[in-house]
Amino acid sequence: MKIIIVENELYLAQSIASKINQHGFEFEIHRSPKEAMESDGDVYLLSTNAPNETLHSFIQKYKNKIIILMVNYINNDTVGEPIKLGAIDYILKPFRIEELFRKIEHYQEFQKLKNKVSFFDDYMDSKFKSLESENLEKITSKQSIIITNNQIISDKLAFDYAKTNNYNLVFLSSQNGNWKQQIEQKANEIFYINDFDNLKKSEKENVLNEISKFNFILVSNNDLETNYEKIEILVKNRLGLQNDILTIDEYTQQMIVEFQSKYPDTELSKKLGMSRKSLWEKRKKYDIYKKK
Repeated sequence: MKIIIVENELYLAQSIASKINQHGFEFEIHRSPKEAMESDGDVYLLSTNAPNETLHSFIQKYKNKIIILMVNYINNDTVGEPIKLGAIDYILKPFRIEELFRKIEHYQEFQKLKNKVSFFDDYMDSKFKSLESENLEKITSKQSIIITNNQIISDKLAFDYAKTNNYNLVFLSSQNGNWKQQIEQKANEIFYINDFDNLKKSEKENVLNEISKFNFILVSNNDLETNYEKIEILVKNRLGLQNDILTIDEYTQQMIVEFQSKYPDTELSKKLGMSRKSLWEKRKKYDIYKKK
């Protein structure tokens, strides 16, 4: 990590640099924003002693970096306006170096999370691009069940609902032994519950009973006898979805889920060109539960 110190009080700048150096970080010292205009760092410690016009231009140029203002007092010129332009935080002089590093570590972690969220948003948008939103029924209740044989469709409905209403969506596998603890710890979120069909009947009843007090979106291949809002979208032929090309594994999984209730295992395995043992192994691999 490289820290750029922009401070016209040379003694203070050198004191900060010495402590930064002791922590093993690179640094540069510049006496003014104008002097630091061509610098390249990860974090900028920026004194607000410079003229406003120069200060504001500097902040706008480096607003995608971590800019922490070093101020003698707090008012609109030293903190308010610079924060609006892109500075991320401020620290009052004199300060302890430990306090400064806490701020830096906090905002580094914040940037990592922002980048991670941005990546997954872009990834999910690309996954859902093949689905026509206007043809899909929308979720309108905080306690809903999606009946579908297509995971991408249920994902899109859940993500769209959370994004539209600015809710936090928490993924929850009902096969995870800690799912009850997760619910208790994040009781105010909306839980997106998967793997429900892989549970035994008694386990399903337990899940439905436990989640009744919380907000949830539950996914199932089969209709359930409940009073919760239900959205049923069963795709007869996934290959008919626009731009949806399945891998061999995805195709096999889809065929097992769709036809295991229509054919006995002997016939289904034959149609899929595999042995009954291979069919059993595929079910185990894909976490597919077959009703008895």
